[in-house]
Amino acid sequence: MSESLTPSTPASRRTFWQRRIRDPIVAQLTQGITPEKIALTLAVGSAFALFPLLGTTTLLCFIVAVALRLNQPIVQLINQALWPVHIPAIFGCVRLGEAMFGAPHAHFTIRHMHDLLWSSPRLFVHQFGLTAMYALVAWAVLAPFYITIVYFIALPLMREITYLKHKAEKTDSAATPPPIP
Repeated sequence: MSESLTPSTPASRRTFWQRRIRDPIVAQLTQGITPEKIALTLAVGSAFALFPLLGTTTLLCFIVAVALRLNQPIVQLINQALWPVHIPAIFGCVRLGEAMFGAPHAHFTIRHMHDLLWSSPRLFVHQFGLTAMYALVAWAVLAPFYITIVYFIALPLMREITYLKHKAEKTDSAATPPPIP
């Protein structure tokens, strides 16, 4: 019997843990490691991290990263890093959407919206449904431009980082003395 047909190869002896837990985690951590994919991950991840509905970005970033095969840990890291910018971005999207639709400025605070959402969801939707729609439309108009700009800014930076990394690896391997027999 030839060696290629024997079932005792190391790949067939992989444990359940390796196949179902470790391998998917390693695949997520190493997915999209080209400069182009990292730049796309930064651009798309940051755009969806600024989606103008509170409480939706983590799931939305996850879904978009899976759909586009982006590096999930980087997307979620960006999502968490941008939370200080998220509320100002929401206000900006609301104001831009109001201007786009010629609507009067809605007067609201995050605390008021939060309290109303939990005390009377129906009244919340009635009072702030159009405001949310304005923000969503503004974000949908801005997002393609934002993604394009961030991508083309990040791409040369990612290529330079990759170049420097490979250069450093070559220098390290050249400086390592050969093993003594």
